[in-house]
Amino acid sequence: MKKNVAIIGSGFGGLSAAVRLQAQGFNVTMFEKNEKVGGHAYQIKKNGYTFDMGPSLITAPDVIQKVFATAGRRMEDYMEMHYLDPFYRIYFHDKTFIDYTGDSERMKAEFAKFNVQDAENYDKFMVAAKNLYDAVITDGLGTTPFMDLRTYFGFVPRALKLNALFPAYTFVKQYFKDFRTRFTFSFHPLFIGASPFRAPAIYLMIPYLEKNGGVWFSKGGMYSFVQALEKLFLELGGTIKTSCPVDEIVIDAATKRATGVKAGGQVYPVDAVVSNADFAHTMKKLIKPENRKKWTDKKVDGLDYSMSAFLMYIGTKKKYPELLHHTLILAERYKELVKDIFDKKVLPEDFSMYLHVPTRTDAGMAPEGCESMYVLIPVANLASGLKWDDIKQTYADKVLKFLEEDFGMEGLKENIEVLELFTPEDFKRERNSHLGSAWGVEPSLIQTAYFRPHNRSEDVPNMYLVGTSTHPGAGVPGVLMTAETTHKLLCQDFGMEFTPEASPEPVLA
Repeated sequence: MKKNVAIIGSGFGGLSAAVRLQAQGFNVTMFEKNEKVGGHAYQIKKNGYTFDMGPSLITAPDVIQKVFATAGRRMEDYMEMHYLDPFYRIYFHDKTFIDYTGDSERMKAEFAKFNVQDAENYDKFMVAAKNLYDAVITDGLGTTPFMDLRTYFGFVPRALKLNALFPAYTFVKQYFKDFRTRFTFSFHPLFIGASPFRAPAIYLMIPYLEKNGGVWFSKGGMYSFVQALEKLFLELGGTIKTSCPVDEIVIDAATKRATGVKAGGQVYPVDAVVSNADFAHTMKKLIKPENRKKWTDKKVDGLDYSMSAFLMYIGTKKKYPELLHHTLILAERYKELVKDIFDKKVLPEDFSMYLHVPTRTDAGMAPEGCESMYVLIPVANLASGLKWDDIKQTYADKVLKFLEEDFGMEGLKENIEVLELFTPEDFKRERNSHLGSAWGVEPSLIQTAYFRPHNRSEDVPNMYLVGTSTHPGAGVPGVLMTAETTHKLLCQDFGMEFTPEASPEPVLA
């Protein structure tokens, strides 16, 4: 008989795990607290405008392709992908900007405008980034379950040789002098909820990952990727229960194994549970304390959690061509601003921001002649004590004032037709995110690989984790790799042969 697997939560980790396990031969039921699947990758539609609420870019399409390949399908049959060039435009405080692309010669020309030596060192840096990429992706460390210290210490000699354990910014400083170039190649840890000044340099494989695989957009927004995975899972015979939050993972007192999940007043029997819910929520709210020998409340609370984000979803009846599909607008401060967010946990007067403007690529995400955009500002998690429900409108007004008067988006406020806000409080309320952290457990050196929550629970032997807080971590490729890592463990534990790819089959009607 097929083994029953319950998956809690339907973010990219849960969806990709669901596809993999259903294709492997498990009988998978997914439980989602919201009306639709998607988790952090939810969607807002209002007055003709469409907004992705969370992840906004696709890198490493080969990692995505592997998910579809486990079911014998092709990604291209489910998603319409568009290559972005440049990847990002980065505006600095002095009004200079860099168009960041995967083309080596164009990048060197961009850097040479500010520092010729930086341009000359670009190739050397990319060789170093490729070595990191090869360790994580090519050689499979990103999908190797770090279940014991032996695996971790087996990697340490190579990591030391690659300087992979250096802080990311320290690693970048070895190659570049200009503040613009240093930012351009050190900011990527922020995309996964980490401080560039303490995240290990292993995460600097991302610049090479982008160069090698490109930065892409899926027509219709990131939610079209959610829908593609949902469609495939249902084609494979999987079951999805939306508006059905899980209240408890039922643990047998004698064996300490999960025997069911309680949801909607009903207990669903299981042979295994995979949680894509927030890690702290899973441990503290879904598993009774007597069943958590390692992950006690004190242990869970003692972890360092990533920053949060203040998000603004803006629909304007005017276009702003100075904004590319992905645009970063930076304050003068870098290290001190990051320190305010991660360490001091205060709300500084200045801010840096990331803007996602999908209408630059897909006009259908807004009414004709209009712009759909979201603004993301990194902020401290709720350990700050800030009362966002009280201050969010004032803060939003400050951001809009900056964009219109300082950055130069003329007539912004008078052209806004839609404005929705999402704060750290909303991450806590709507996503069950501990401390309102948008990226879960912070990927610092002492919380990486073996030192992150494991893909198989140390307390409940048939419970598994996927998503941002387990190995290898956050970011869309990282989360998809957590599902592959967990897939391997389930196959191992249930005596199945891990089948990463299947022969392509016709798409079912």
